[in-house]
Amino acid sequence: MAKIWHVVGLIPKGKVSCYGKIADLAGLPGRARYVSRALKLAPKQLNLPWYRVINSQGKISFPENTPAYIEQIQLLRSEDIEVNRGKIKLSTYKWHPDLATLMLELAY
Repeated sequence: MAKIWHVVGLIPKGKVSCYGKIADLAGLPGRARYVSRALKLAPKQLNLPWYRVINSQGKISFPENTPAYIEQIQLLRSEDIEVNRGKIKLSTYKWHPDLATLMLELAY
């Protein structure tokens, strides 16, 4: 789980990433659901930007109009990420780690 937490912590403000991509970058290909579990179990003191993680279709995964769904939208919008009915435009906001990040930060 620490690898997942580390990768999520690298997502910059104003960008999002998908569960599957986080799993891949953490060295856990095919474990997108594990990313969700790891985020649920993350200690609060890590202050992870969990809200920057969305599904592969660019949508918020929480059920519509739940407190978590509303909170995620508010947090994303506070970083100037446009959210339209729970959907984020991946072509605009998807995080693409640069080579330095891949080489120096992700030694998995």
